[in-house]
Amino acid sequence: MKKLLVLLVYFISLLPLNAQFFNLHQNEGLLSGGMGVTWIDGQPFYSVRFMPEIAFSNIGIGLDLNLEFNSAGKLRTENFNEFSDYTSVVRYVRYGHKNDPVYARIGALDYATLGHGSILYLYNNSPSYDSRKIGVAFDVDFNQFGFETIYGTFAQAGVAGIRGYIRPLKMTSAGSIPILGNLEIGATFVGDFNENAGVRAGKIDLETQKFVSTIDEGTVTAFGFDVGLPIVRAKIVNLDIYFDYANITGFGSGTATGVILRLNGLGLVDVATRLERRFNGDNYLPSYFNAMYEIERFNYDKTTGHVSSKIQTLKEIGKVGNGYYGELLIKLLNTFNIIGSYQRLDDFPKSGILHLSTDVSPEGTPFVARAGYDKINIKNEKDLFTLDDRSYLFAELGYKPMPYIIVSMVYNWTFTPERDGDDNIIKYVTQKKIEPRISFVYPFDFGG
Repeated sequence: MKKLLVLLVYFISLLPLNAQFFNLHQNEGLLSGGMGVTWIDGQPFYSVRFMPEIAFSNIGIGLDLNLEFNSAGKLRTENFNEFSDYTSVVRYVRYGHKNDPVYARIGALDYATLGHGSILYLYNNSPSYDSRKIGVAFDVDFNQFGFETIYGTFAQAGVAGIRGYIRPLKMTSAGSIPILGNLEIGATFVGDFNENAGVRAGKIDLETQKFVSTIDEGTVTAFGFDVGLPIVRAKIVNLDIYFDYANITGFGSGTATGVILRLNGLGLVDVATRLERRFNGDNYLPSYFNAMYEIERFNYDKTTGHVSSKIQTLKEIGKVGNGYYGELLIKLLNTFNIIGSYQRLDDFPKSGILHLSTDVSPEGTPFVARAGYDKINIKNEKDLFTLDDRSYLFAELGYKPMPYIIVSMVYNWTFTPERDGDDNIIKYVTQKKIEPRISFVYPFDFGG
């Protein structure tokens, strides 16, 4: 009977669907949730999840309650073992969207960027679902000037950054000049105030099982300046050029010059592309705070005593050479979206950084598919799609037999934390999650 129950729950897994599949619009909501079975590193857990989302006026709210129990009925330890696990039940509260005159978001920061991203680019404050963070992003554009801000986590000291900018000619009569009037000058500061941000060596105290730092560079900070100029503004074509300077305090600096081209296909095919040439000094890494930074920041192996950290890499890296960065976004008929970006430095073999994401969920069809993939320290092309401790992958493929039912398979290659005697995270290890789903979702319209 027990085996029959396990099989039954396996086939009727009831887990939530991201509102992205239903293109949640203003004054709409989405109720989803249920229970099922999740395989984590080959071990089954019975799961209960509730994930509603609503959007009204410029405000959006998303909740995410996830409980996982083992075969003995005990709650999985990593679900609720730190304060942020409780607060992160509210996945996000937002006002507006990025690049709106006013934008604010509290909760999970999936891919945050300041300016052109020479210092902080596609930063993810919660790459591990077992250690979710509550952060904030807040941007205001007053037309003549403005600012962008980010704070990675309220639970403890962490990544914080601000970029302020002005459009000086808009303050004068020259602001009406078509091209020069939109000239933008910005300045960025980002720091990581986490206690392990500058740690390069340490050990575990055998009595307390607590990590003790022996070499610590302290807070890691970076600052930079940028200039951007729109060259073309037309209904079909937008073209911008820009120049960035960035410095990691106490280490090296670099510059970047690039071009951004956007082609509007009037709803048929939209294309945005970016090409950047990077000129890097010694002991400098562009986009230091990236999608995998929370994983790279600090890891300690209690078995070998080895410390690996981002600051250690920066300390030892020496000359990395110049490099290229490219990005491409394609939107087809507003139903097929794919974005990809790649970095490679001339004299640093392990410098490849790849980001891919796609969403195929056309309205009125029974198929849904989405995926996201990040990988850092790529050595060569053969290394691009090898899943290891430098990779993060999410993929879901589903079918809708009925309008509000989706049968899908979800695969996650992610991370889970290891902790010392004081429950501090000292390392992230890879985690494989396989989730067969039958999702019941119900979108609704509450007017307004």
